[in-house]
Amino acid sequence: MKYPTTTKVDTVDTYFGITVPDPYRWLEDDRSKATEAWVKEQNAFTSGYLNKIPFRKALKTRLQNLWNYEKLGAPFKEGDYEYFFKNNGLQNQHVLYRTMDGGAAEVFLDPNTFSDDGTTSLSGISFSKDGSLAAYQISEGGSDWRKVIVINTHTKELMDRLVNVKFSGLAWRGNEGFYYSSYDKPEGSKLSGKTDQHKVYFHKLGTFQEKDQLVFGDGPNEKHRYLGASLTEDQRYLVISAAISTSGNKLFVQDLQNPKESLVPVVDDTKSDNYVLDNVGSKLYIVTNRQAPNKKIVTVEASDPGTRHWVDLVPETDNVLIASKGGGYLFTEYMVEATSRVLQYDYEGNLVREVKLPGLGTASGFGGKRDHKEFYFSFTNYIVPPSSYKYNVVTGDYQSYWKPDIDFNPEDYESSQIFYPSKDGTRIPMIITHRRGLIRNGQNPTILYGYGGFNISLTPNFSVVNALWLEQGGVLAVPNLRGGGEYGKKWHTAGIKTQKQNVFDDFIAAAEYLIDNQYTTSEYLAIRGGSNGGLLVGATMTQRPDLAKVALPAVGVLDMLRYHTFTAGAGWAYDYGTAQDSKEMFEYLLGYSPLHNVKKGETYPATLITTGDHDDRVVPAHSFKFAAELQEKNVGDNPILIRIETKAGHGAGTPIHKTIEQYADIFGFTLYAMGYSELPNTEV
Repeated sequence: MKYPTTTKVDTVDTYFGITVPDPYRWLEDDRSKATEAWVKEQNAFTSGYLNKIPFRKALKTRLQNLWNYEKLGAPFKEGDYEYFFKNNGLQNQHVLYRTMDGGAAEVFLDPNTFSDDGTTSLSGISFSKDGSLAAYQISEGGSDWRKVIVINTHTKELMDRLVNVKFSGLAWRGNEGFYYSSYDKPEGSKLSGKTDQHKVYFHKLGTFQEKDQLVFGDGPNEKHRYLGASLTEDQRYLVISAAISTSGNKLFVQDLQNPKESLVPVVDDTKSDNYVLDNVGSKLYIVTNRQAPNKKIVTVEASDPGTRHWVDLVPETDNVLIASKGGGYLFTEYMVEATSRVLQYDYEGNLVREVKLPGLGTASGFGGKRDHKEFYFSFTNYIVPPSSYKYNVVTGDYQSYWKPDIDFNPEDYESSQIFYPSKDGTRIPMIITHRRGLIRNGQNPTILYGYGGFNISLTPNFSVVNALWLEQGGVLAVPNLRGGGEYGKKWHTAGIKTQKQNVFDDFIAAAEYLIDNQYTTSEYLAIRGGSNGGLLVGATMTQRPDLAKVALPAVGVLDMLRYHTFTAGAGWAYDYGTAQDSKEMFEYLLGYSPLHNVKKGETYPATLITTGDHDDRVVPAHSFKFAAELQEKNVGDNPILIRIETKAGHGAGTPIHKTIEQYADIFGFTLYAMGYSELPNTEV
């Protein structure tokens, strides 16, 4: 294939006396005309190739039909109103409705009206305690930088507006104002400039943002990359979480009933993850993995909340804990082999009951306000679309609230969990989903999807795009790799820094299991992942270019020597380490960095790299430079394409019409590269 020419430059970096060329450094400048021209040329080339796929339009049409069903979120009460999100089917963004006393529903906020093209999304909303005020965040073009708009909920009158807010919640203090977090605007590009010091502010309604009170983040010992402010439900305590990376945080509380009270440290180091779940009077309920890798709940008096005074309330178990509260009870969701088990406790730590879930899968949403005796939870797995249930905290009974009416029959498919050995013998779980009666003949188109990082767990969840793949006779395999959180902190740390290769080995072993057990062969295997999962795909395809026919790295971290120099990337050093840490760390990163391990004359899988031009989480330069390296050095007939979505970021808030087009391209490319000239299932 004759790819567009990408200019090379003579940029060279030196690490510990070792020189490393970076010939495509110029693509990091997202504001340059040259980069803009390169993006347009690559997109035109990619479109020209994708337009040749004979069944691309059919995939798009089927995906539209599958997606076109009503989606209804669980109601939540704020003040005099009950609110809920709803999407009629193909609306680009979900609409927020409300009702009063069971009356007719009215539109409260419609993000589809925020911009003509649907690329401005609602990215969070917070109500004052009495529900009379609401502050909501909007994201433009998928950016992590937000605007905050404050309205009177009764009249919808605009009350206030903030700009340049990033990685922030909004915590109301009465009706006076709210706490939020942000960074100083970076020098240079707003999309790629480094954001290193987070700060917490208090904004008083009706005042200029420039006058906001700096609450935390400006002292000599207060340089943190991630700060969060919240208030306990009774609004007595301000809680500040302070982290220098994506793992571990300090914790502070302040008694707002005492105007002379200052922030008091609860945890004064970043060796553990901790948050305040609730309080009863002066007693704090804290969730922590301090000396408890799978997490536990402890209590302590707020007047002297140091760790030496903590008392276990719900001890650590063999399974990872996710805690919530509602209706005067505590709920503990445990991941048992990456699926949900939910227990209900009282505030004295007594077990009330186990909640019998509708099946094997993922439950979420257990929780609500203390005085609400009913709330809603959802349940899903890889073949069951999310359904919601109304739960009574007193009786433990629940009833179906809403189930989707989708043109997809879960009974036609099956999911099963298997365990396979990784390279070092570690037992890795994987859930494999496919049509019932699948014949294992090695010829089933298969997607192996993974993540493996940042203590994030992949639990069973339904996806319309995966449903499309399953309809085509496809196999979906999702392993729970080390680096994730499925088995607690030890599982996470087994896949970080100089143990990161474990994650890639786990993924490669998953592919080999699928091949050895004749689900598929390399000719019908695609590897897919996004963000840290994009790194996973990039490392796997450069280490084992023979393993899969197709590689689908999305918004990936692909330059492991420079990732920490962009936006908030330095905060990922807990998982990755940096090239400046030591010669050993530099050499380890260089050894697997996808960008630096593309070899000239190698045959790589058919590759479709996807990214967004407004991604200020993992900047698109990672994908740009990786694509340029692959296009220059790959030999053979497998295409190397990059698809750059315009006015889109890391993924959240992407309008539905763009998502449908993107996945029609991704799955069309995948099947076409596997040798299909028509869809495997032409009936849909």
